[in-house]
Amino acid sequence: MSEVADTSPLATVLARPQVKVVKMASFGVGEQATVSISIATGVAIVVLWWLVSELGLVPHLFLPRPDEVLTQISVVYRDGYAGASLFEHIRASLFRIVVAGIVAVAAGIPLGLLMGLNRWAKGILDTPIEFYWPLPPLSYLPLMIIWLGIGETSKITLLVLAIFAPICLSAQAGVRSLPIERVNAARSLGATRLQLFIDIVLPSALPEILTGVRIAVGIGWGTLVAAELIASTRGIGFMIMSASQFLATDVVFVGIGIIAICAFAFSAAIRFLEALLVPWKGKL
Repeated sequence: MSEVADTSPLATVLARPQVKVVKMASFGVGEQATVSISIATGVAIVVLWWLVSELGLVPHLFLPRPDEVLTQISVVYRDGYAGASLFEHIRASLFRIVVAGIVAVAAGIPLGLLMGLNRWAKGILDTPIEFYWPLPPLSYLPLMIIWLGIGETSKITLLVLAIFAPICLSAQAGVRSLPIERVNAARSLGATRLQLFIDIVLPSALPEILTGVRIAVGIGWGTLVAAELIASTRGIGFMIMSASQFLATDVVFVGIGIIAICAFAFSAAIRFLEALLVPWKGKL
């Protein structure tokens, strides 16, 4: 009598070859957090700053100790600076950068998308943008004064010009990097022009657009100091330039620290938007 093979479920499972899961090696930064490294780097910089100042490697007039800068923050917060409180200086700078950012985003994103979709728009707009974009803002600052005066309009216009170009060019790059296969697939499924733009073009361009906004905001904060040179009596940039004329280096460090904190908060907000709007970024 021939032997009968055991066909029970347990025997079948035991007879299967064991599958070994192999974890793919990560590339680049990977998924591991870098917060601890960043914190350690920040602490090391502060310690190095304190040592250089304490040992007198740099004259105290040019490099105060970190604790002296912290003391000066409380002094400026309590007494203000140059006839205005610290809150008034911060409010003036935030007003200028926020208004300029809103105008630049409202104009730069649609025009950049249009340049990426239409060759006539690209041909017309690309020349003036590429002409002024490499110029430092200080080079056309005198024109802002001549054309628009020394009020808020000239300052905000200078910031708009500095912020606009990176946003517009990044929106254009986002459209031009869209794979044509994705567009053809949507067309073959009967997508209209509006559906194609809303469901395919805009989501594909969003990562580039948000990256451009982050870069533009950094450029805007850098331009703010130059913008507030135009007969300003309020603003963090004004406070820094005024303090530098009197060699008040500790006040200069206070202003730099405030700008760094504000710029970091803006960048963190844009990163949050990236995580919310384009969660697939870097995963495809």
